[in-house]
Amino acid sequence: MSPFLSINGRFLAQPSSGVQRYARQIVSAIDARLPESGVSAEVQLILPADAESPELHNIKSRTVGSRSGYYWEQVEFPANVAGPLLNLCNLGPLIRSSQILCIHDANVFTDPQSYSRAFRLAYRTLQPLLVRRAAKLATVSHFSAGMLAKHLPVGSKDIMILPNGYEHVESWRSERSSILDNRGKRPFILLLGSKAKHKNADLILRLAEKLDQHGLDIYLAGGVKNIFAEEEQADYKNVVRLGYVTDDDLAALLGRALCLAFPSWNEGFGLPILEAMALGCPVISSDRASMPEVGGDAVLYAAPDDPGLWLKQILRLQSSQDLRDELVEKGRRQARLFSWYQSAAGYLDAARAF
Repeated sequence: MSPFLSINGRFLAQPSSGVQRYARQIVSAIDARLPESGVSAEVQLILPADAESPELHNIKSRTVGSRSGYYWEQVEFPANVAGPLLNLCNLGPLIRSSQILCIHDANVFTDPQSYSRAFRLAYRTLQPLLVRRAAKLATVSHFSAGMLAKHLPVGSKDIMILPNGYEHVESWRSERSSILDNRGKRPFILLLGSKAKHKNADLILRLAEKLDQHGLDIYLAGGVKNIFAEEEQADYKNVVRLGYVTDDDLAALLGRALCLAFPSWNEGFGLPILEAMALGCPVISSDRASMPEVGGDAVLYAAPDDPGLWLKQILRLQSSQDLRDELVEKGRRQARLFSWYQSAAGYLDAARAF
């Protein structure tokens, strides 16, 4: 008997970003839902040779092939599985039509300057072909569905909206982190330091001197990702470059930060906004793309090309504990609208149609 569903596990051999976190959490949620789902056939996670099997209870992991990367995904993965496939990270095998494909955003088309030439070439070649082949398509926000419909041969109404969830932050423990030990006591803004140009981190960094005058530091976390084009960032005395941080570190940072600053021009979803809200950290976000869809009325907004408004919003938060408390309460409530468990149910329902 063919498996009910075979999940593309290439993401477990890739550097972790929001896309890979989505895949991990959806797989974990499907694993948790299986006993009550009524699915009697096997669900399996198919791994390349260089991937480590995650701890799962109801999904069986299986390693196939000897290669990795695009070759494994296009050749070895489909050659070693029967039945429908689930691909959670933007790409899947061209030779199979009985598959569900989640494409997170259209950024490789709208913001090509953010990505390396090789990455752009792969995505812009494969995705239009995959969209024509895949039986079912999913994405993470209504905004993304609209953008994908503009750049790929699919209508937005034909794309399932299965967003990110917040529940994973409940396992993060700030007390396990030492990242704030021996740090200064000044209040700080947390900024995620991706090198992708559309993330627009430089807008906040250019405010460093003015923020310093108001007694504020910028803590810049992360920023290493080889799919992105290189971009130099200037140094400022009140910018603390943290590099890679663990989930527990991120919980500690969000617990202490005045706010998360999220000035991106374009996001398919904007998972850090959801994570910050769930952990009680106020958010100031760009007012573009999917961000208002995720943040609702629980976030302060500013245009990604208006540094003066960003400074004004930051100083509003610094001067008003009442505003901070209001955003924390609204943020926790807003975060509960997004659930990995519910999105996993959507994928299982889609698979039943095969």
